[in-house]
Amino acid sequence: MIQGYLRTLDGSPGVYRMLNDKSEVLYVGKARNLRARVSNYARPSGHSGRIARMIHETASMMFLTTRTETEALLLEQNLIKQLKPRYNVLLRDDKSFPNILIGKEHPFPQLKKHRGKKSEKGSYFGPFASAGAVNRTLNQLQKVFQIRNCSDSMFEGRTRPCLMHQIKRCAAPCVGKIDPAGYATLVADAERFLSGKTTAVQANLAAEMQKASEALEFERAAALRDRIKALTQVQSSQGINPAGVTEADVIALHLNEGQACVQVFFIRANQSWGNRDFYPKTGAGAEEPEIMEAFLAQFYDDKEPPRLILLSHGVENPDLVGQLLSDRAGRKVEIAVPLRGEKAELVENATRNARESLARRMAETSSQNRLLQGLAEAFDLDAPPRRIEVYDNSHIQGTNAVGGMIVAGADGFLKSQYRKFNIKSAAGANSDDFGMMKEVLTRRFERLLKEDPDRKSESWPDLLLIDGGAGQVSAVAGILAELGVDDIAMIGVAKGVDRDAGKEEFHRVGMLPFALRMNDPVLYFVQRLRDEAHRWAIGAHRAKRAKAVSITPLDDIPGVGATRKKALLLHFGSAKAVARAGLSDLMAVDGISAAMAQAIHDYFHERG
Repeated sequence: MIQGYLRTLDGSPGVYRMLNDKSEVLYVGKARNLRARVSNYARPSGHSGRIARMIHETASMMFLTTRTETEALLLEQNLIKQLKPRYNVLLRDDKSFPNILIGKEHPFPQLKKHRGKKSEKGSYFGPFASAGAVNRTLNQLQKVFQIRNCSDSMFEGRTRPCLMHQIKRCAAPCVGKIDPAGYATLVADAERFLSGKTTAVQANLAAEMQKASEALEFERAAALRDRIKALTQVQSSQGINPAGVTEADVIALHLNEGQACVQVFFIRANQSWGNRDFYPKTGAGAEEPEIMEAFLAQFYDDKEPPRLILLSHGVENPDLVGQLLSDRAGRKVEIAVPLRGEKAELVENATRNARESLARRMAETSSQNRLLQGLAEAFDLDAPPRRIEVYDNSHIQGTNAVGGMIVAGADGFLKSQYRKFNIKSAAGANSDDFGMMKEVLTRRFERLLKEDPDRKSESWPDLLLIDGGAGQVSAVAGILAELGVDDIAMIGVAKGVDRDAGKEEFHRVGMLPFALRMNDPVLYFVQRLRDEAHRWAIGAHRAKRAKAVSITPLDDIPGVGATRKKALLLHFGSAKAVARAGLSDLMAVDGISAAMAQAIHDYFHERG
């Protein structure tokens, strides 16, 4: 069959897809020469076990030609992310990384954490491996440079210094405790430090401290001494600070029994800004060069590559990957596999971390698999569930009702796949738990049926856990039957007669309730699942409730934004007082023109 395609192919670069007899995509590949690449698959022998299995399952192929091989690589990775073929390497956890931003849209710049698109004017420093790493660095930077972290609206509304000034973490420019020139010096020092020029910053602070001491300004000298001490703490907490590597990502791969761990260390301004581990799907047995190449192409899909990338293993097409990353960065990106010196030591450190992380992961996965097997035996399931979805609702007397869904599987809790549902029907206001559950499950499975009616993806659950007893289980079964989904196992988890943890009763359709023994690991596993769903639903409810607290009728008036809303509330004290105000009173507020005052007055008058 594969041989037959050669008659229609030429030597163009492009992308090919291999499909099975159900038209499921098995593999997406790129080629500098499509005819040459496909002819390799047409050979009767000489393939690895993985490729031989893939060829055996292939029933048809699809082709797309491109102008260049770089375009083919880009298209290949886009299709892999979209289609998630079984035999491709797939990066499953691809979240954005936080940066530190010194904003420049205000006369007194703000120091803060930033994620996502770099659309705000200012200086960006990063990436950092985690929000925790950013928060720790911000905490120390505030001690050293005393740059504000408050929002612009809070800054404008201050009439006296806040707590941050009292604990010596902000210079209080909001109330004139420092002039613009002095504050600009602090900002410039912070930028120099984050750019790696720590020696100059420390020398300047030491000189200022000496000068203050000679002038008998002991309080100022002590403050500068504290700042120097904090700066030293920042430098020591950065971990491995390479002297000869200014900017690089260090990427190391460890492969064991078909499972892979990739460790990424971020080095910027000669400082280590943390590391993150990834566990890509290895495409049913891919080897190191293919895994590393796929990881680089997918990891930097939405991230700016550094000038240097240090690898533990070479990639299959180094020139091609280097060209792709250079095009994305708009400058040259060098890819290297160092063999000696400081760079090799950095890679070795990352490799050791990858090896240790994978060992821990495999141990945890083994334990998780035993729990899933135990769950299948305890609840008479056909097989251990690959994907468990747990549902819970949260509200207070019908207000701010939210439904929550968490997901767990062989890899533990899959937090990137958690979902929350704002209850839109009257069930929330009526405190109708059955109605809320019906809305959540209907929305969830209607969307699944729309996106994947053939149930080919991994998004379909094998098991549903419901917080409730026989009534909830019966209601959920009816809801799913209405949707035509009647082949998913479902268990209701209800507190026992004393409502004590450990005395839970389990309910299944058409079966009597039963319990597990107190010390059964499966019982603890189910409790963790239920408690995680409860935590997630309560967190979503609290966030919704907190947001609702700040909402006033002023939010619905066209033309009244955050600045005018704040001015009105500061002037009148409450939204109710604004509603009662006359035209002349409204026009007395800063920023409220006669036309706007009329619009506000008409809005409340019409409502009345």
